[in-house]
Amino acid sequence: MSEGLRPLSRLGDMLRRRRLTARQPRPQTARMNTRANAGHNPAPDLVVDVISDVVCPWCYIGKRKLETALSELGHAEPHLDVSVRWHAFQLNPDLPPEGMPRVEYLAAKFGGARSAAEIYARVKSVGVEVGIPFDFDRIVRQPNTLDAHTVIAWAQRRDARLADALVEGLFRAYFIEGRLLNDPAELARVAGEAGFSAQEAQSSLISVSLRSEVEAEDREARGVGINGVPFFIFNGRTAVAGAHDPGTLLEAITAARIASQGHQ
Repeated sequence: MSEGLRPLSRLGDMLRRRRLTARQPRPQTARMNTRANAGHNPAPDLVVDVISDVVCPWCYIGKRKLETALSELGHAEPHLDVSVRWHAFQLNPDLPPEGMPRVEYLAAKFGGARSAAEIYARVKSVGVEVGIPFDFDRIVRQPNTLDAHTVIAWAQRRDARLADALVEGLFRAYFIEGRLLNDPAELARVAGEAGFSAQEAQSSLISVSLRSEVEAEDREARGVGINGVPFFIFNGRTAVAGAHDPGTLLEAITAARIASQGHQ
């Protein structure tokens, strides 16, 4: 079994339970290939649950590696239906709603900008390998990401395909463009760029119930033992912790699909 590949027990049960009791309306399924069906919406062949934070550079890298793995899988099995779902995890849940200056954050977390630069040098190097031109110097404020996760949760209820574009847009806005993800208006603009109504996206941030659900999801992830991201779960059966290469992800997917077939 490869490093990072682990079978699920309690966490898998939690995710399968959530899938069975999914809130309505049901979001559209993001698929590599959409199959025609007569009057019903069959379950996807592969469900990928991604627990991440939009200010986590390794989560952005992990997203790219997942996309590569799913692309390879799609070439091998062109009729495979895949659903990718994003789940909230806050790396810094104790940050104030307005966030804090990036300089102060780096000093508190890494001991200063110089130490941070040494750490981020490796992240930049890996980013180049997967096509992400990280520009950490453009980040001026470390945001509290509760609002960003709330917008993602809202988007997934409307269109899972566009929600994936929104997640990509949030990563790009923060890590490449240096935009302020603690600003509701900025979050709305990113949502608009992904194809959603910017006005409706900004309105979602005043939903107390949606915000509470996102906070509960974050707590639940920690409660089942997730203390770092990215964290990938395949068919609620097998998990990979960390931004592993596509080969490891494909190995986990294969194991999860075999386990799923054994429980049908």
